[in-house]
Amino acid sequence: MFSNVAYYHGDPIYSLFEEFVKDPRADKVSLSVGMYYDEDGNIPYMKAVQMAEHEISQDFGPRPYLSMEGMQAFRDASQALIFGDNHNNRAGDRVVTVQSVGATGAVRVGADFLKHNLDCKNVWISDFTWETHDDIFKASGYQVHRYPYYDARTGGVNFDALIDCLEKLPARSVVVLHACAHNPTGAELSNAQWDTLSTLMAKRGLIPFLDMAYQGFSKSLEDDAYALRSLLDAGASFLVANSFSKNFSLYGERVGNLSIVCPNAAQAKNVLGQLKAVARRTYSSPPTHGARIIEKVLTTPALRTTWEHELDSMRARIQSMRIGLYERLAAKVGHDNVAYLPVQSGMFSFTGLNSQQIKFLRDEKGIYLVGSGRICLAGLTTSNLDYVAESMALAMEPEFA
Repeated sequence: MFSNVAYYHGDPIYSLFEEFVKDPRADKVSLSVGMYYDEDGNIPYMKAVQMAEHEISQDFGPRPYLSMEGMQAFRDASQALIFGDNHNNRAGDRVVTVQSVGATGAVRVGADFLKHNLDCKNVWISDFTWETHDDIFKASGYQVHRYPYYDARTGGVNFDALIDCLEKLPARSVVVLHACAHNPTGAELSNAQWDTLSTLMAKRGLIPFLDMAYQGFSKSLEDDAYALRSLLDAGASFLVANSFSKNFSLYGERVGNLSIVCPNAAQAKNVLGQLKAVARRTYSSPPTHGARIIEKVLTTPALRTTWEHELDSMRARIQSMRIGLYERLAAKVGHDNVAYLPVQSGMFSFTGLNSQQIKFLRDEKGIYLVGSGRICLAGLTTSNLDYVAESMALAMEPEFA
């Protein structure tokens, strides 16, 4: 019956991490998977999460199905966080939010919604982007195209080329954008560039689809959501998928949302109904526990303050590792070869290392990078920073160029 089923070679990032786990070397370093690790190399169990979970444990009871759109209190708190109280209040009933199975699930629900209700057939994603964007939209029946984004010369955004491309797209083209902490490049748009982009997309009738998986990991919770405020101010209708995996360190709970800003409340009501229909035929309803934790933290002032301080510390540690790696590499290989590091932000940086250099680091040094040359800076610690910098400097010697 299944003789024609093709072999699945696995996800390249997960497969690489499986190799890392099996590697017996004591000095191995994983810079591949996009998870935050603390100074001891562990995934943290955040204090705010611990306290919220303890409070919730005093009130355990039956676990009925959630509604198709998810937990109301959680969705309200999430919406206020990502849009900001002022913008959220102003948008009012024009914004609808459904709880999803992580941001990955939110992207799939949004892709299916647009395909079935607006007959969208073409999507543009950044060159480069998170590889699963490509897979999700293809699985939903889209033709996937690339728009210029990363400027290898500066390590930043090729904004002129980006604008030139979007100006030529037909109305109702879906454009996937990273709201902050761009994965994999670490190259971010400035607020002024977001304003230009928002005005253009609203004027051209494009459909912005924001992926915000790393709110709080670039500048701050508020600043990292500037793209949403900019699009609202421009009068655009748009979608945003957000995740709580990283900023709550709740990877396995798979908690996220899909929010859509509509032109008016009447349209929003119909949009919510169709999102529920997509959820029903995809996973029926979302899980409860992680959403309860996040809602408790976001709506309890003391827990909210604790969580924000912890998140600030996590962001500061990543930034210190970024600067530390830059200073060590610049001393060994020259500023020009690593000028991208201080320009980029968030958990990731795009090193530009080639396949031979990446293979050398993995085989000879036990340092694991994904094939694109992206590094996850959260995998660095003060105890492995010197080793990683020395190894990368060796990989950048002429014989590997």
